[in-house]
Amino acid sequence: MRISKLSVFLFSLFLGAQAMAADRITGKPFATRSEVIAPHGMVASSHPLATQIGLQILKDGGNAIDAAIATNAALGLMEPTGNGIGGDLYAIVWDAESQQLYGLNASGRSPKSLSREWFIENGYTSIPPYGPLPVSVPGAVDGWFELHERFGSLPMTAILQPTIDYARNGHPVSELIAYYWNLSVPTRSEYPGFVEQYTIDGRAPRKGEIWKNPNLANTLEQIAQGGRDAFYKGDIARTIAEYMQANGGFITYEDLAEHESEWVEPVSTNYRGYDVWELPPNGQGIAALQMLNLMEPYDIAAMGFGSADYVHLFTEAKKVAYEDRARFYADSSFYDSPVDHLISKEYAAERGELINMERAARSYPHGDPAVLEQGDTIYLTTADAQGNMVSLIQSNYRGMGSGMTPPGLGFSLQDRGELFSLDADHPNRFEPGKRPFHTIIPAFVTKDGKPWMSFGVMGGGMQPQGHVQIVVNMIDFGMNLQEAGDAPRIHHTGSSEPTGEVMSDGGVINLESGFDYEVIRELMGRGHTIEFARGPYGGYQAILRDHEQGVYIGASESRKDGQAAGY
Repeated sequence: MRISKLSVFLFSLFLGAQAMAADRITGKPFATRSEVIAPHGMVASSHPLATQIGLQILKDGGNAIDAAIATNAALGLMEPTGNGIGGDLYAIVWDAESQQLYGLNASGRSPKSLSREWFIENGYTSIPPYGPLPVSVPGAVDGWFELHERFGSLPMTAILQPTIDYARNGHPVSELIAYYWNLSVPTRSEYPGFVEQYTIDGRAPRKGEIWKNPNLANTLEQIAQGGRDAFYKGDIARTIAEYMQANGGFITYEDLAEHESEWVEPVSTNYRGYDVWELPPNGQGIAALQMLNLMEPYDIAAMGFGSADYVHLFTEAKKVAYEDRARFYADSSFYDSPVDHLISKEYAAERGELINMERAARSYPHGDPAVLEQGDTIYLTTADAQGNMVSLIQSNYRGMGSGMTPPGLGFSLQDRGELFSLDADHPNRFEPGKRPFHTIIPAFVTKDGKPWMSFGVMGGGMQPQGHVQIVVNMIDFGMNLQEAGDAPRIHHTGSSEPTGEVMSDGGVINLESGFDYEVIRELMGRGHTIEFARGPYGGYQAILRDHEQGVYIGASESRKDGQAAGY
């Protein structure tokens, strides 16, 4: 909603009073707590029980990869509003033995029996958000087994057993998850299987209420015992295919049986001596690298955190990068995205000439090198005593996904296919057997060839913006790991999207509570539209490696129900 200048002024006075009443003895006044520090291992996730499962896996002799899989499985049960085995997965792994980073793209493809022409012939101008049409093949389970085969140590039966037990015996639903679950039920109740498997007497479970999912327990048990083929080639695959075919969908048994993940090379840019790593498209991670390249020539530290100059520069860099995001990010198997050029310093220097520090641009053209805000997600990171670290992100898209919930399996299918474009000339256009543009992105930072920080900021189109703000908070503003995540965030909306929607009127800056009124007034004077929204600022977890002390530092912010814990 738009608000008057008087309302902004009164609101800022209230925030100032609140801040003065909550001054900290140490650290920034906006920090919710101190960092977590431990010598042997660390897990940070958006649910405390999931974090504890991952930590126990480490204590039982598992490594960071085992802990990441176990934590992700638990989150699929405990936070179905953001992820589950009906969704996709991406990961960046620091392997201590080889001293290298590895990237995994475990995203699924569109049905081979569905075409862009079918949508056009049936009157669609865009792909709907719910129901059978946006469903793509779920890639998370195959991602687990790819990670495990290459790096895992404990058997998958041991890794998945804690979640199987919680699914059978129940766990209490946490506050924020109960809130989003309640919002999800009305939009998905019409789809077969959802009410039966994701509600209690037709409603969402309430905060503190015990939730059980015996169907998911059975499914995970089959996967633990039968491997990835139990999901993609066994009875689970047949159930999914038969359900989809019976309810207007196009996913077939063959689509599932032919699915495979892809190991990819992470890509990076150097920002003030730190190498920031992302995965290449079909994800949006390189948008963060483009933004950092655009911002690096400026003395951001001198601008100061929360200043009008910093917010303005950040927003304009985001607008420039996201125009390229809308035009050049797509499945690399179908489109040769010019990644090396897009993340080069030379290209950033050329594009940076568009930015006027005195005035907000209404729009920017995309570059000429020779995408949606409602994607709820989970992010987790793990680290072990051997020095392995995992940055993993997983999602259904749009919270609980499509609403399509196959009978007896205990999970809903993702709706990631909504992010395809129906524009015949767009690189991200719908094609059979193609991976859609993806919003979920893990991140990693190295320094002098050593692992420094594994982190992520979940939340649709907020994610590259969140990555940049974390990096800048740490490197330019000297914040610690917890402060970097708790600091008030900027979220610009309105850029052109990979679905074909075009930005107009410069978009809107949503500012989280904590920015001074004088800054807001200055930004308005430069032509920005300022709004205050509840909740679209993402969710952050991170682990930092302190090589000098030989310890891990963990952080998990207050915007989620999560926890960082170590031993």
